[in-house]
Amino acid sequence: HAASSFSLPPNIISSRRRRRRVNNNNNNSSSLSNNKNNSIEKTTLKSSIIITTRASSSSDKMTSKQTTIGFLGAGIMAVPMALNLINNGNHNLIVWNRTASACDPLVKAGATLAKTAQEVCEKADVMYVMVSTPEATLEVATLAKDGVSDGKGYVDCSTVDRHTAQKVSEMITSKGGRYLEGPVSGSKAPAENGQLIFLCAGSESLFKEINADDANQLNKMGKASFFLGEEVGAGANMKLIVNSCMGSIMASFAESIALCEDASLSKQDLLDVLALGAINVPMFGMKGPGMIASDKNTKFAPAFPLKHQQKDMRLAVQLADELGRELPVAAAANEMYKRARRDGHDDEDFAAVLHAVRRE
Repeated sequence: HAASSFSLPPNIISSRRRRRRVNNNNNNSSSLSNNKNNSIEKTTLKSSIIITTRASSSSDKMTSKQTTIGFLGAGIMAVPMALNLINNGNHNLIVWNRTASACDPLVKAGATLAKTAQEVCEKADVMYVMVSTPEATLEVATLAKDGVSDGKGYVDCSTVDRHTAQKVSEMITSKGGRYLEGPVSGSKAPAENGQLIFLCAGSESLFKEINADDANQLNKMGKASFFLGEEVGAGANMKLIVNSCMGSIMASFAESIALCEDASLSKQDLLDVLALGAINVPMFGMKGPGMIASDKNTKFAPAFPLKHQQKDMRLAVQLADELGRELPVAAAANEMYKRARRDGHDDEDFAAVLHAVRRE
């Protein structure tokens, strides 16, 4: 692949599979771009972001460093993330979930099923956690912590509040482990395609380790990784802010679709107009066709369950309250998701917020 023509900000690393390094002091990358069998990694200054694009390589598994990785959780996000580590990362994977049968797809792919969360931590070099709620996050950490020992890494990708992240960090570091919060932006399809965005804070050494050239960990599960600092809670806060924005946009989008119905306007025309304007976002294209084709009896297949979106809205509003910030738009959107939950749409995709604004 030829070198990209755009210039990157000084805190970004752009990397690709089958790549060569370009020294920071060498600005003449044109001579490297002619090699079709290599991609370019351009590094400037100290990075806090790693952006990964991928070109398939049959040699990845032979050249990468083999590591024993633990994965705690086997839900809608955890399973595809763990499968990417198994299938693309040359790792031995040991897994555990509170409901053991949920790990069946991972065991079938080659993972080892542990009897306890503690066993995972005892046998793995690095542990990843992806569960659904702050309560589940604390429960898993409590069950796992006695298996943590000096230097081991514990990466929690669950979406929680900063207080929960800090409690888990204390549990892990008290045992000598290194803790990194790494909540992800992205839902089921990005998880399956290795296109998640990691929002990390905590142990910088652990962050660098799992992003090393031969680690094949975060870069196999995601397209970008942000290191937001060593203060635990920064990742949780950023994730809640991002999801609050997403939830508010979806709620407004649902209102617009419902208003089109009331005004006897074409909902397809609405999508087309939005797609051509400055306010277009990819979510409209992904969710819009199914939403405009739906009726009051439609069940939206979950990519990101509505109950989790409402949980994130609640935690974002809670964060704002702690910081003395009013969030009138997010607070109103939260009420829409709560209404949808009361009407029985918990386990549907968060696009089901449309049901909260439709006329019966």
